[in-house]
Amino acid sequence: MTQQATGNSSQAKFLEGNLLNHITVMSMTASVGLMAIFLVDLVDMIFISMLGRDELAAAVGYAGAILFFTTSFGIGMSIAAGALVARALGEGDAQTAKRRAATALLYGVVIGAIFSAIVWIFVPQLAALLGASGETQTLATSYLRIILPSLPILIVGMVGGAILRAHGDARRAMMATIWGGVVNAVLDPILIFGLDLDLTGAALASVCARATIAALSIYPVLRYHGGLDRPKSADFRVDFAAIMTIALPAILTQFATPIGQAYVTRAMAEFGEDAVAGMAIVGRLIPVSFAVIFALSGAIGPIVGQNFGAGKLDRVRRAMRDGLVFVLCVTLGVSAILFLARAPIANLFNAEGLSRDLVYLFCGPLALAWFFNGVIFVTNASFNNLGHPFYSTWVNWGRQTLGTIPLVMLGAAFWGAPGVLIGQAAGGLIFAAIALGLSARVLNMAERGECDTDAHPYQRQTRLISLFGNRR
Repeated sequence: MTQQATGNSSQAKFLEGNLLNHITVMSMTASVGLMAIFLVDLVDMIFISMLGRDELAAAVGYAGAILFFTTSFGIGMSIAAGALVARALGEGDAQTAKRRAATALLYGVVIGAIFSAIVWIFVPQLAALLGASGETQTLATSYLRIILPSLPILIVGMVGGAILRAHGDARRAMMATIWGGVVNAVLDPILIFGLDLDLTGAALASVCARATIAALSIYPVLRYHGGLDRPKSADFRVDFAAIMTIALPAILTQFATPIGQAYVTRAMAEFGEDAVAGMAIVGRLIPVSFAVIFALSGAIGPIVGQNFGAGKLDRVRRAMRDGLVFVLCVTLGVSAILFLARAPIANLFNAEGLSRDLVYLFCGPLALAWFFNGVIFVTNASFNNLGHPFYSTWVNWGRQTLGTIPLVMLGAAFWGAPGVLIGQAAGGLIFAAIALGLSARVLNMAERGECDTDAHPYQRQTRLISLFGNRR
């Protein structure tokens, strides 16, 4: 599996140059790839809406909450792989970078396969917990049971993309997701309409897209960045602790979002399938509208990780500041576009009544609230790369529980279905402020030399190994 890196591809490219430029280039290129995938999801919803059956759109809404839950595992593994590879490159250790890329990939695939199998078995019960019933529950179950077995394939694509970004190769990571989006976009109308497969066609197209992304993410790692090392059994034991030190809290962090979204879906279900369909439309609009902010968390991580590994803490602090400025500019620009285009957007989905009200609400004040989510994304990236990943866990779980459940309950009581989305958005302000405070604390600790780095690898790893050992 190991190949020689060509040229300077294994050098840490973020240790020099303008940080805002690095952040902008990495975020914009990564967002183009994400946009391709998110746009296909949006097109899926448009096609399904064209079928004229609310239960189909509602089924996608319920399925989306469960898919978000399973995808969170892959995101956590990719965060760990990206952070460890970037840090090793910042320290000038290309061999360790290749080894940890390989072990993270293999652990992700094996554990992901087990995880997806468990979720596959309990899909009907999970859909019912979210409020699905009758034909909607049956449709959601059928849709999910086609897509879920492809989770290990998706993890290969996610981890491969994280490895590419850790090397600063955002362009190839972007192209992998773009081609995945193209495959999905081409297959969607053929399978949904041409073969009259409805949701089954949409699910099959998504599986093919995942396989495309996986293949095109791993190939550049093997071809241009030295490949993947062949770890020995001892390497797996050592790297397990290093990977899980970041991956475990990162996975728990990511799980918080679908848990919060599941509660929001359940609350929205009380107002009927029209409300759930409107929420599903908003759920597809959010990642397309704010793909740059979604990409930012993965883009700024390698920049922070490389500079932290090289001991350039002044550049780490400036990268955080520039990341927040970037979030503010993107949020203002996107919110203005959404507000001006709110009517055509609602018409595109044939949204009427309550569904249309929810689309208008998102395209108005709620879009501005995404600045606070962007703040949380940036600070979480700093926590994961500065040796304090559990801070991300605490912030996200707080955001999705204390910052969601009581506020959604109050919003629903006062304003009905729109209040559900208002309450969900309100928690972002509170926890963005908490995240900023914790981020300042972590940066100060890093400057005092109190954050763990790979220069002192065994302190946290030994604690984690002991934890697992004591539970055997």
